[in-house]
Amino acid sequence: MAPWKYYGSPIEIDPTVIHYPTYKDMLKHMDHIGVERQMVISDYGQPVPEQPFGLNPVVVDACEHDDRFVGAIWTSPLLKMWDQNREAVKHAGDKGVKALKITCLLGGTYKVSEWDEDTKKMWEELVDTVEANNLVFHMHTSPAGGSDISNLMEFIQAYGKRIRIYVVHMGGGTSGHLKWVPKFLDYVDQGYKIWGDMTWSVGFGPRMMLAQLQETGKAWDRMLFASDTPWSDFWSEYYRIEGADISDELKDRIFYQNAVDLYDACGRDKK
Repeated sequence: MAPWKYYGSPIEIDPTVIHYPTYKDMLKHMDHIGVERQMVISDYGQPVPEQPFGLNPVVVDACEHDDRFVGAIWTSPLLKMWDQNREAVKHAGDKGVKALKITCLLGGTYKVSEWDEDTKKMWEELVDTVEANNLVFHMHTSPAGGSDISNLMEFIQAYGKRIRIYVVHMGGGTSGHLKWVPKFLDYVDQGYKIWGDMTWSVGFGPRMMLAQLQETGKAWDRMLFASDTPWSDFWSEYYRIEGADISDELKDRIFYQNAVDLYDACGRDKK
């Protein structure tokens, strides 16, 4: 992703520093830190909704050329991006594609009750694509705004027994963790198809989630490790789990087994 004049900066800023413009560059990075397989998604962060669509071909290329990758196709909740969504999801059945990815950071909302008729039609097309191609819907969360976990919970209640939903960032902050973590097991018990990760979480958040999993023995198959590279730091995300007071079995499930089980069961060829 190119540098950008974030928040009125007079100069363009490269906040992530590290870049992996091709799958070969990512493979070198993976080998360096000892990662065997990885989910790849368009890098996004510019306040330009078109930008991450331009990186979908990089994701498709990675999945096509190496089985160490699985990928998520970028989509948008904005009506003005409907045509771009339709073009993007043509790759939903491609080799290695296991998910669609979406965020409301640049507008839109997960709150089903606020959708107008056209917005609902566009969302239904995305849900239909996930269902028809046996994919996961990767849904970014952050405090407040359209991506708030409260809004996503309304979406989960509407579609979470129909499709797999992956909750990115566990609410994305103090308020999000306090809303989401106590509800997580309830949703699993009610039969909702939900998974998630603990990236970008506040210190108490992963501890609260991991203690809940360890103490109840429930939903050990629903939490995955993610690095959120390059926006987060791989080793910081790794050690918040490795350093937790939980069993080695639960750590192994989070670090790799749950990802293997989830993504190996997804994709058009696994229906």
